[in-house]
Amino acid sequence: MIGLFRRQAKATPPDILALGTATLALRMDSGCTVPKGCIGVVADTGGHTRRVGEASRIILADIETAFCFHPGPYGVDLLPFAAAPELGLRLSFAVDGPDPRVAQQRFDLYLASEAGDTLGLGDFAAAIEAALQQELALGHLELPPCTTLDEWNAFRAGFNQLLYTRFGISVDDCILVDLGERVDYAALLLACAVSMPEVRAPQPQPQPICSAVPFDAAAADAKALRRLFLELPCVMHGLRMAVLPPGQALFQQHMALLQRLDNVSLSVNTMPALALAAPGDTLPADRQLARTRHSLRASAALDEAWALLARLGLAADGDLAPLFDDADRIIANLEYACAARRVAVLVPESEPA
Repeated sequence: MIGLFRRQAKATPPDILALGTATLALRMDSGCTVPKGCIGVVADTGGHTRRVGEASRIILADIETAFCFHPGPYGVDLLPFAAAPELGLRLSFAVDGPDPRVAQQRFDLYLASEAGDTLGLGDFAAAIEAALQQELALGHLELPPCTTLDEWNAFRAGFNQLLYTRFGISVDDCILVDLGERVDYAALLLACAVSMPEVRAPQPQPQPICSAVPFDAAAADAKALRRLFLELPCVMHGLRMAVLPPGQALFQQHMALLQRLDNVSLSVNTMPALALAAPGDTLPADRQLARTRHSLRASAALDEAWALLARLGLAADGDLAPLFDDADRIIANLEYACAARRVAVLVPESEPA
C-alpha cells in the first residue's frame, strides 16, 4: 500500500504568480520557501498533515510531500443543473483558516489525497460543480424555480455546509446569474447529436488483445485507493461525532454503522495489488480493468459519505433516522465495491443503490 503514496520529487513549477488567481495550490520540493501570502502543507504517507507559514523553508522527510496554497478569495461560475446551462451560480469562496477545534484541516486532507502537482481553479470548480449537481439530483439540496427567500436560505445553508465538509472552503458570496449570453445552444445541440449512437444492426467486432492495463487505469485505481486509505478514517471520525438524542435504537444503529465502516477501512488497508491474483501470479488485463472500476465506485460512494456528513452537521433530532438509513446504503455500496475489488475472479457487476 505504501507504494501508492510515494511520489517522485519534482521541481516547483515556475508559474507561482498564478497562485491566488488561476491556481490554488502547487507541489513544492524540499528546501523551497513558501511564497508570500501563501501557506505550506506537508503531508506524509499516512495522511497526517502540518502547516508551514509563509516565508518558511520546507524540509521534507523521505515519506513526505509538500504543497503551497493561496487562501484566496476566488470566484467561479457553476452550473447547478446540467440540463439548464443558462442558469448559473456565481460563487466567491476562500480556503478556511486554521480551525483549532480539529486536528487536521479539511483542505489539507484534500491536498494530500486528491491534488496532483497543480490544483487549478478550473479543476477545483469542476469538483465543486459535480458535488453540487449530485446533491441536487438526489434531492438533498433544493433549488426550485422562482425560489422564495426561505428556500434560498435553506439552499445556501446546505450548500455552504457541503463545501465546508467536502472541500474545507468557506463561501463568501453566492448569487444566481443568467449565463444565457455565454451559452452556445447550437454547439450544445450539435454535441448532443454527435454523442447519440446511431441505430444499426449489430456487427461482430474483433476483440482486441490487451497485454497490459493502460497506465491511466492503473493511475485511477491508485488514486481511488489512496483516497479511501486517507479519507475513510476521517469519515468515520465525523460519523462518530454525530450528536444523538436519548434512546437506544439510534445508538445501536450508529454503533453498527461505525463497525461496518471500520471493516471497510480494514479491507482498504489490506487491499491486494492491482496486477496480482496471487503472489507471483499476474492478473489478466480485463480483470485489472474490472478492479479499477470497483475502486472508482468505492471512491464515488466516499463522495456521498462526505455529503452525508454535511447534512448531519445541520440535522435536527428528527432527521437522524432517515440520514442513518442513507448511511446504511452508502456503506453497503462501499462494502460491495471494496469486496469486488479484492477478488481475482470475474464476478457479475451490479449498479450501486
